[in-house]
Amino acid sequence: MKVLVIGPGAREHALVSALSRDPQVEAVIAAPGNPGIDLLCDTRPLDQTDPAAAVDLAQELDVDLVVVGPEAPLVAGVADALREASFPVFGPGQEAATLEGSKTYAKEVMEASGVPTAQAVAATTSAEAAEALDRFGAPYVVKADGLAAGKGVVVTDDRAAALSHAESCLAVADRVVIEAYLDGPEVSLFVVCDGTTAVPLSPAQDFKRIGDGDTGPNTGGMGAYSPLPWAPEGMVDDVVARVAQPVVDEMARRGSPFVGLLYCGLALTSQGMRVIEFNVRFGDPETQSVLARLRTPLAGLLLAAAQGTLAQHPPLEWDERTAITVVLAAQNYPGAPRTGDPIAGLEEALALDGVDVLHAGTALGEQGEFITSGGRVLSVVGLGDGIAAARSRAYAAADLIDWEGVQKRTDIALLAAEDAITVPEAALGTAATAGPARAPSNPTAAEAAAGSQPAAPAVPGWTHAYSGKVRDLYIREGVGSLETAEEILMVASDRISAYDWVLPTEIPDKGKVLTGLTLWWFDQLADLVGNHVVSVDVPDVVAGRAMICTRLEMFPVECVARGHLTGSGLADYRAAGTVGGNALPEGLGESSPLEPAIYTPATKAAVGEHDENIDFDRTAEMLGAVDAAILRDLTLEVFERARTIAAERGIVLADTKFEFGRDANGAVVLGDEALTPDSSRFWDAESFVPGQPQDSFDKQFVRDWLTSEDSGWDRSGDTPPPPLPAAVVERTRQRYIDAFARLTGQQFPG
Repeated sequence: MKVLVIGPGAREHALVSALSRDPQVEAVIAAPGNPGIDLLCDTRPLDQTDPAAAVDLAQELDVDLVVVGPEAPLVAGVADALREASFPVFGPGQEAATLEGSKTYAKEVMEASGVPTAQAVAATTSAEAAEALDRFGAPYVVKADGLAAGKGVVVTDDRAAALSHAESCLAVADRVVIEAYLDGPEVSLFVVCDGTTAVPLSPAQDFKRIGDGDTGPNTGGMGAYSPLPWAPEGMVDDVVARVAQPVVDEMARRGSPFVGLLYCGLALTSQGMRVIEFNVRFGDPETQSVLARLRTPLAGLLLAAAQGTLAQHPPLEWDERTAITVVLAAQNYPGAPRTGDPIAGLEEALALDGVDVLHAGTALGEQGEFITSGGRVLSVVGLGDGIAAARSRAYAAADLIDWEGVQKRTDIALLAAEDAITVPEAALGTAATAGPARAPSNPTAAEAAAGSQPAAPAVPGWTHAYSGKVRDLYIREGVGSLETAEEILMVASDRISAYDWVLPTEIPDKGKVLTGLTLWWFDQLADLVGNHVVSVDVPDVVAGRAMICTRLEMFPVECVARGHLTGSGLADYRAAGTVGGNALPEGLGESSPLEPAIYTPATKAAVGEHDENIDFDRTAEMLGAVDAAILRDLTLEVFERARTIAAERGIVLADTKFEFGRDANGAVVLGDEALTPDSSRFWDAESFVPGQPQDSFDKQFVRDWLTSEDSGWDRSGDTPPPPLPAAVVERTRQRYIDAFARLTGQQFPG
């Protein structure tokens, strides 16, 4: 096999080195390469962003595989041109490469595929950027929307510096991305993709800032190490299932199959795993560490991706040793680097056991000596049995290399060596973080329901404080009351209510569906509104159906949005021609669409009592005009986002209710549940027919049976409803599970 590697840096040096170890590879050619690569293989000059020139070179060399290293040629469409010329290419096409070329586009794809990520705003003006900075608060995270060679991100507590960076980004582009800060350790995971299948490599961690202790400005990367002994068990599989595979599926759906390397930049936060960013190529310097450990022949793996046969590729094999990369940078980097300095000590460093030195910013001087010619000059890689041994080798070699003004960090992998990296509890268990988690609310207390109600479970470390129609609330042991507790354990039971009664029969797995869907929706809506979730790291007895929430001061109204006319809204319309104070045109009937959607608030009722529909003016009297307007506008904005997401999945969101509260900082956030079959009407878009009742993904089977002759129950009387038949229970359970699967695109965990 003859392989062409496009690119000039240490990443490409690492690729060439790994490809050269593959027994199936007869020749590697790098273009343009660098003087260090030239010691390993033939190099050719190439304008790497010129698609036609890349095709001409590949045809001249008659190569069997082209590997595109950097992001610039991918965004320029080099991979597309090579594929059109019938060359197998490892690297995504131009449209798929927009995942790195535009942070805004990447956020859109993440939203569409349900990937957990930070809340973000794409600002187009300085005023919008300033507003977003104030919304998210410090630490401020500002990202250039386009390519920036890894240096377009500023994270700072200085608002002025953050705004200045945002304005500098807007000076050269039409957007800048402002994000909420993600806490917790960062992880880089490379995933090899063939447009259908996603195969992960070993995770790594890199170091972006120039100075020890993560001080100074961001760089392209000052070092990395792999593997990560502190990574949570199952983390890699979790990332593939929740991030990489959904993105691969979404790109295929968009007609832009992702073939190449999906770099998932992750944070393991106090709210679970979150995606920081995507890149569409091997990361530098993580590649230097990861490929140093790969024992599976690289060319065969990349060719399988290029040809769409990853699913048949054997499992990857890895060197058990640790690889640590230390980057040596030129004076003044990451500013304009000083160049032309002779490099001493290369031969001595390479003579050390378990060491490799990969070139990036080097050139040949007049006497044939190596000189500096860029910012990041060399990557020194040390392999050793464990982090301490690998660090010792890498730094022993790095200390032998010198030129005037050389820079290097001395703390690469130091915290890992000292076992001083802490992973937040919410990110430790993959099953517990299967849904997004963010910040939310203290639901309103209510009276116990009439009739027989299944008991709330005992939960270790928590004291039961309240039961509602469906949810049980707990406070930590030793805390006085719900009113004084800072955090509340909210457990979604399998209880089911209908016609203001809690039924004596439970629906198995209903609580897990409600919790999983709520968490999923919270993540889809995170850029519009926060929520009350603190953690999903809960005791085993309620695992999968509980979340720890911050206490909110709840608004005493239910915020209802209606996109179709049905239920109590239809009854009000038929009686008065209005719904919640909204005048509607004549001639509407069952299931008629409402464009735009309308806001129809209601008062909150205790269990066993009826909610009362009210109008906006009544909410203004209750809450004040400002808060009433905030809730109305937020309800409709969130509803429209949710309606769009549901429609993409073949579901009509007819109506829903939200509950909002204020958190300790005064922000209005979502509480309770959101957009579940209990709080919303979901209809199948394929079978939707206006003018008649619709088949719902909710408890309609229960309602229908209760009002049928078979139940023998009088809805207008005072007698509690009877137990549900097994057939009604199972059909209702399946509808809840179907709703979860259709909306999230995920298999219900059971």
